[in-house]
Amino acid sequence: MERRDIEIFLTLAEELHFSRTAERLHVSQARVSQTVKQLERRIGAPLFERTSRRVALTPIGRRLKDDIAPAYQRIVEGVERAIAAGRGMGLLRVGFEAPAVADLIPDVLARYRTRHPGSELRVREAGFVDPFALLRDDEVDVLVTLFPVDEPDLTTGPAVFCEPMVLAVADTHPFTRQDHVTMEDLARDTVFRAAYWRDTTPLGRPVERGRALTTFQELMTAIADGEGVCPLGAHAAGYFARPRIAFLPLRDAPEVVWGMVWRTAGETSRVREFAAAAR
Repeated sequence: MERRDIEIFLTLAEELHFSRTAERLHVSQARVSQTVKQLERRIGAPLFERTSRRVALTPIGRRLKDDIAPAYQRIVEGVERAIAAGRGMGLLRVGFEAPAVADLIPDVLARYRTRHPGSELRVREAGFVDPFALLRDDEVDVLVTLFPVDEPDLTTGPAVFCEPMVLAVADTHPFTRQDHVTMEDLARDTVFRAAYWRDTTPLGRPVERGRALTTFQELMTAIADGEGVCPLGAHAAGYFARPRIAFLPLRDAPEVVWGMVWRTAGETSRVREFAAAAR
C-alpha cells in the first residue's frame, strides 16, 4: 500500500463520506473511489458498505483501520520531526570539550536564541578522552573543541574563542619560582596531554608524556600530586583554581583556539545557523 492510499483509506474511514474525503485531501472524488476499489481488490474483500445514503466500514475494513492507523500516525510524526530538524526548528544540542567555554561565548549562544526563539539550546559536556564520541554517537549536533581538528568525517566550522596558554603545575614545583615559563621548559618535566599535543618543543627537544587520564578532575589531582604539568587555556586559572595548583603564563606558546565541528553527514540548517551566529 502506498502512503497516499493509506491516507485516503484512513480519511474515508473517519469521514465515511466520499465527497468530504476528497475535499479534505484535495483530490477528486473519482480518485477516492478508485483507490478504495484497488485496495479492496488487493485485499480480496469489501472494506466499506456503500449505499446511496450511507458509507460504513465492514468488519474487515474496521480491523484494517485499527491495525494501520497507529503505525501511520507514527510515520507522519517521524516525517514531521525530520522536516523540523532539517529546517532548523526544535532542539540544537551543543557539546563542549571544556564546559567553561560555554560561559566564555555568551554572545554566540544569545545570538542564536534571539534568531530562533522557538528552538531549544541544550549544552552537554564532552568526554575528556574522546571529545568526538558525542558527535559520532549522534548525541550532540555541534561540538566546541580545541583546534586544529583534522577528522575525515567532521566539518570544521568557525573559531569561537581564542585565549593565551598557561601551564598548570603543583604549587611546590620549581617552576613557581619563575614569573613565567616557555615552551622549551616543557622538556624539563612530564607533560599531560591537553592544549599542547606535540611530542617535541619548538627547538626539537623531546616532551615526555604523562599517563593517560580519563577526566579533568583526575588531571587536576595528578598535577597537584606532582606527577607532571599541563598546558591549558588561560580560562582554567579562573575556573579551576585550587590551593595546590599554580597557573603560570606560557610566554611563547601559540594561542589556544576553540572552534565548532560537526558531522558532515549530520549538517542541518540549525547547525549552519549556529555557525553563522559565531561568525
